[in-house]
Amino acid sequence: MSRFVDVEDRGAVRLIALNRPDVRNAINTAMLLQMRKAVKEAAEAEHLRAIVFTGRGGAFSGGADVKEWADKIKGIDPHPDNNWVEEAIKLVHEVYSLRKPTIAMIDGAAVGAGLDMALACDFRIASSRAKFICAYTRIGYPPDCGGSWLMPRVMGLENAKLFAYTGELYDAEKALETGLVTRVVEPEALEADTMALAEKLASGPTVAIGLAKHLMDSAHKRSLAEQQLLESEYGRICAKTADHEEGLKAANERRAPVFVGR
Repeated sequence: MSRFVDVEDRGAVRLIALNRPDVRNAINTAMLLQMRKAVKEAAEAEHLRAIVFTGRGGAFSGGADVKEWADKIKGIDPHPDNNWVEEAIKLVHEVYSLRKPTIAMIDGAAVGAGLDMALACDFRIASSRAKFICAYTRIGYPPDCGGSWLMPRVMGLENAKLFAYTGELYDAEKALETGLVTRVVEPEALEADTMALAEKLASGPTVAIGLAKHLMDSAHKRSLAEQQLLESEYGRICAKTADHEEGLKAANERRAPVFVGR
């Protein structure tokens, strides 16, 4: 099987890159399976404390590989036992559920399922030449990989509806204006800017960040009182970590803490 996903460790940061540049990193079944494996390995690797997702060759992802879909209809799909939509749904959920900080580093197009994967990350850093399309309604189809759940949480409900209903192409500045991305930088600064943020996050108290992430991402399911109870429970977990001990010690000694991620 061809390799469509690159994995590279830079200290405590893992870079996971879609690598089908000849088709703008269109997502086929093989890529989905490789991405799911890469995300699982990143989740389980104790030395990793931040994850960056990106695409090779000047695009994040052009979305689903429509050629493979056409091949499935023709009965010549090389992966007949795999349901693309089901695998894509699992991938987006697994990216969203990572208990480590995640960043989408976006250069060029982020479309459809590729956009959904970026939305599942905590932050989106875009180059000034990035382009975004919620492509589903362009083909008379609703979002199917979690975008309808993620977009309102990232952009706000009205901005998300306008983006989805119209199927308009948003440039980087429009994406920033509507809350779709965290910030926009020039293409030549994209990697350095993204890695600087990733390294900053990776130097933090990983357990506390992971629990804070879960608290905020799932807060809509609970009442305020229920949320406060869960905060207390998670506080008791963090109280037993080396990073909490270091944080208290550093505060007393009036110095910056040196966290180890556990």
